[in-house]
Amino acid sequence: MKGKSGIILAVIVVLVALYGIFSYNGLVSLDEKTAAKWSNVEVQYQRRADLIPNLVNTVKGYATHEKETLTQLTELRASAFMPQQGAIPSAEDLKKFEESQGAITAALGRLIAVSENYPDLKANQNFLELQAQLEGTENRIAVARKDFNDAVNEFNRSVRRFPKNLLASMFGFETKAYLQADESAKQNPKVSF
Repeated sequence: MKGKSGIILAVIVVLVALYGIFSYNGLVSLDEKTAAKWSNVEVQYQRRADLIPNLVNTVKGYATHEKETLTQLTELRASAFMPQQGAIPSAEDLKKFEESQGAITAALGRLIAVSENYPDLKANQNFLELQAQLEGTENRIAVARKDFNDAVNEFNRSVRRFPKNLLASMFGFETKAYLQADESAKQNPKVSF
């Protein structure tokens, strides 16, 4: 009887060890997936930041007296808060990042609105192409943000579920912050005719 209980105990220990190994590796995979999705978000924001100088220079030729909007957009781009490269930002860093990106989005909106006052600019092929690239980039940003939040959701659910939460806390895996909508996005736009 002693030999049988020893074998059963050994099998249980092996099963628990295998569960621990597979759970740990699963958490590492989800953590890396989240990091990769964050990297995609950064790439899309960088793409937008790289397009801004070209767009500003194109508009400058037409809208010389709209200097304030152009200067503000250039300054916002230069001072935009970027979390540490390669690391998934904390909730506080995400908030700062989103605030700075929201300011850039608002300035870009004003810049595009400025173009309405310049028929030659609206017909300029460079401007139209840059505007289309910017619109495409904004769509890519939205997709990258959604993918990141999906990865964070999957990771957080895994870290918080029992019994994996015990293993997660033992190895220092903590829940991650989501990208949130900008406060201004919660308000309905005012439309007047």
